[in-house]
Amino acid sequence: MSWIRRHLLTVAAMATLTILLVPNLVVAIYSFNKPDGRFNYELKRFSLDAWLHPCGTPGICDSLGLSLRIGLTASVVATFLGTMIAFALGRHRFRGRATTNLLIFMPMATPEVVMGSSLLALFLNIGLSTGKLAILIAHIMFCLSFVVVAVKARVASLDPRLEEAAADLGSRPVSTFVRVTLPLVAPGIAAGALLAFSLSFDDYIITNFNASPNSVTFPMYVWGASQRGTPVQINVIGTVMFLVSVAFVLGAQLVAARRAKRA
Repeated sequence: MSWIRRHLLTVAAMATLTILLVPNLVVAIYSFNKPDGRFNYELKRFSLDAWLHPCGTPGICDSLGLSLRIGLTASVVATFLGTMIAFALGRHRFRGRATTNLLIFMPMATPEVVMGSSLLALFLNIGLSTGKLAILIAHIMFCLSFVVVAVKARVASLDPRLEEAAADLGSRPVSTFVRVTLPLVAPGIAAGALLAFSLSFDDYIITNFNASPNSVTFPMYVWGASQRGTPVQINVIGTVMFLVSVAFVLGAQLVAARRAKRA
């Protein structure tokens, strides 16, 4: 019993991690499969065809490219705007601050079906047709709240004495922000940007409301393909995206470990 008490948290963490990683492992295994029919649900023969020809299925790389472009653009714009909003909310007292905080949280609490249909109605009323631009604006709007929350938490944890010390040493406000404040807030900004990109890239519901026949993103392509067959290339792309995410996490951990050793 004593061993269980000492290692209960570790066992629970490993079990949770295993449950989270098993689906990704299954996707990776099936990316090397060569099914007999259209559906990639049973392991048949080992093959590298899907890895050698990731764009072998018509439309799959076009939809992936569109998702990447929208995701990158939405994350950059949402991170820029969200960072400014986070500094305003975290550093300044102004009339309507509490209301602004409430409005920031509303997109996070609103169901995606409601938000997608509301954005569609808004775009139609202002004369903006559905398509790539509508999807981009919609993604920026719902990613903005997540960036604000991530950056604001980092801003709230900053020690104001560091900036005061820089000012006492003769540093100008702009130089203090660039050399002191921004590096300290950078982890929160990076976390918000990565979160915004992942939310934008994976979104289906809001995108489906505001998409046109010529603006099919990768999640929409996967949903449509599942109705008539699932190409193995979908598993290949999913595996690559997972490996890229793991590489980002490991890279961040290595950078943090090196900084801790220097300190």
